[in-house]
Amino acid sequence: QVRLVESGGGLVQPGDSLRLSCATSGRTFSNYAMAWFRQAPGKEREFVAAISRSGSSTRYSDSVQGRFTISRDNAKNTVSLQMTSLKPEDPAVYYCAADGSTRGYPSTGSVRYGYWGQGTQVTVSS
Repeated sequence: QVRLVESGGGLVQPGDSLRLSCATSGRTFSNYAMAWFRQAPGKEREFVAAISRSGSSTRYSDSVQGRFTISRDNAKNTVSLQMTSLKPEDPAVYYCAADGSTRGYPSTGSVRYGYWGQGTQVTVSS
């Protein structure tokens, strides 16, 4: 069992930055690829960013490429999402997820991620 707890969400203005963190516990963190997904009201959950077990490979959705950065600290069992230049279309509940089966290049598919946090709300409003 892997427990994931997100933090760092909040209300910001367009153009601002925000850093989300996900603390994990329960299993060996470095055995899991990690990802962030988000879900806005009335919309499907969508992939945001993923990082491989070692942190050497990352993937981003087109909508956040160049603005968001995913990173992990395997010594501290945490994964983070640095969000910059936030846009009005970025508000959502952001979820941290763990995938214990994928080695190498991380997956963008939510079905691969067997463990999920409870989510943290990000609101962008002027």
